[in-house]
Amino acid sequence: MRRDLLIVMLLVALAATWLVLRSDPPEVVSGPLDTTALLAEAPEAFERITGPRPLDFPADHAAHPGYRSEWWYFTGNLFDRDGRRFGMQFTLFRFGLGTEASRPSLDSVFAADAVWMAHLAVSDIENRRFLNRERFARGALGLAGATADRWWLRDWTVTRTEAGWRLNADAGEFALDLALDAVKPVVLQGDRGYSQKGPAAGNASRYYTYSRLAADGRVRIDGRAYAVEGTAWLDREWGSSQLGPGIEGWDWFALQLDDGRDLMLYRLRTEAGEASPFSAGALVQSDGATTILGRDEFSLEPVRRWRDPDGVDWPVAWRARVPSAGLDLSIVPTFDDQQWRTGVRYWEGAIDVRASDSEIPLGRGYLELSGYSAASARGRR
Repeated sequence: MRRDLLIVMLLVALAATWLVLRSDPPEVVSGPLDTTALLAEAPEAFERITGPRPLDFPADHAAHPGYRSEWWYFTGNLFDRDGRRFGMQFTLFRFGLGTEASRPSLDSVFAADAVWMAHLAVSDIENRRFLNRERFARGALGLAGATADRWWLRDWTVTRTEAGWRLNADAGEFALDLALDAVKPVVLQGDRGYSQKGPAAGNASRYYTYSRLAADGRVRIDGRAYAVEGTAWLDREWGSSQLGPGIEGWDWFALQLDDGRDLMLYRLRTEAGEASPFSAGALVQSDGATTILGRDEFSLEPVRRWRDPDGVDWPVAWRARVPSAGLDLSIVPTFDDQQWRTGVRYWEGAIDVRASDSEIPLGRGYLELSGYSAASARGRR
């Protein structure tokens, strides 16, 4: 009960701060947090990303409090010795409450500069169960944060190692304890890590990826531990006012192919349901060599939708084509209901990758769908 009350208070505080800092406050609506709105126009006090600059590692693994939002995002596919498969997700989000100059001066250890949110999920594919937990914390009292060597929200932690990272997160009903070692070098998305997502200055983020991590450790579900290994993916991004006007949501694909290649594609979706010109991707070869893809160099076509209990249709199966790489892929979920129904509503789940013409297995990965609603679907009919 106390935890639930704290979450409500934090959400109210976040909304209130948004209203104070904006000169043109948006209409207040009830319901889950709108991630698209949080990535759209930010108060002027926050810094903007307006062009490429060299990234500095490990320093840029840490938080960037001058910017409105950022995240640290792990997904992966794991197998135990009997071939039982699990999907995994751990994400740490930071939402800034204003810069030091814009916030009231509060001489208190309770004063917070951000709200932090963590998402932890395991897809139990054999039993078609999507286990997930959401946590919030203030950016004060050491409750949550991110340095170059450690990212955490209370006792959910990621620690940097010589080879990569160690993830340890226990949600009671399920838990993850994984070593995540980098197999390939870092991928700088867009123009050397400058990922433009809209036409205006500041419609951009710093964005880098570790597209293939060797995962090894344990998954625990309902008191039973499974020794697992597999592959994982890390996306890291920060900025302010990343999304340009008219963006309803996005469809994001992280694909790890059996031939050693990795493919990231994202479609920024307009209110008309079309791909924004700032949609993009990256093809990573087995040796780490990377080709950045523009919108016209790939295509994404939804082929099947799943309707959730609220009547929202989610495009969970796709056809993806990258002609220059000879790729024509069928992307299907391991099971349909891998939807988050917490403070943020989105679909994030483990997927299989097959050849479109023959259905021969080619790999696996993760799919994220954001910004879908019953209202938006009706508006396009």
